[in-house]
Amino acid sequence: MSIKHGLLALLREGPKYGYQLRGEFEAATGATWPLNIGQVYTTLTRLERDGLVRAASGEAEADGRSMYEITDAGQDELAKWFETPVTRESRPRDELAIKLALALSVPGVDVSAVVQRQRMATMQSLQELTRLKRGGGEISWLLVLESMIFGAEAEIRWLDHCEAMLLRHRTAGTTRTAGTTPAAATTRVASDQGRTAGVGETSSTTDVPDQQEHHTGAKK
Repeated sequence: MSIKHGLLALLREGPKYGYQLRGEFEAATGATWPLNIGQVYTTLTRLERDGLVRAASGEAEADGRSMYEITDAGQDELAKWFETPVTRESRPRDELAIKLALALSVPGVDVSAVVQRQRMATMQSLQELTRLKRGGGEISWLLVLESMIFGAEAEIRWLDHCEAMLLRHRTAGTTRTAGTTPAAATTRVASDQGRTAGVGETSSTTDVPDQQEHHTGAKK
């Protein structure tokens, strides 16, 4: 999601000041996407330039900034965004997949250790997310939490898959297939992550302690 569409969605409810938009944006995303006020006003300026929002009549903020409201063109843009599926290409590049792929080509890097450290960090995040979910909250916040929980669970499965692949290659005497370039390795690892995330049943009610015990036992 872009900040642009997030602000348009909030303005669809009615005119708002920049500070209101920042607070409501962070509340709607469960504070997983913090904004600074500069980002908000820079985006509003661009939206106004493109005719998607305009300054609304009303009392100005203490710093003299105006309230904003969405235009008809802005509502059309928002409707188009809601109707358009999010593509894989429009999502952020996966830093972890790229890091592991590049680690394979850097001498002296213990890729297995990188995988194990990441798994522990992701499992700790999963525990915290599960704890937050038990606390309940608004449905918008719970949806964001569920997405993060599913993502963490998928990442742990993918890291297990990476460790198994590394073991197979190590047994064969190499950690990189002959003729494979770092760029090709990056593409393959990222592709494997996408496939693994969709394999098997994923439950957002994962028993995290049991899962950690499973992984700890697997290392023995």
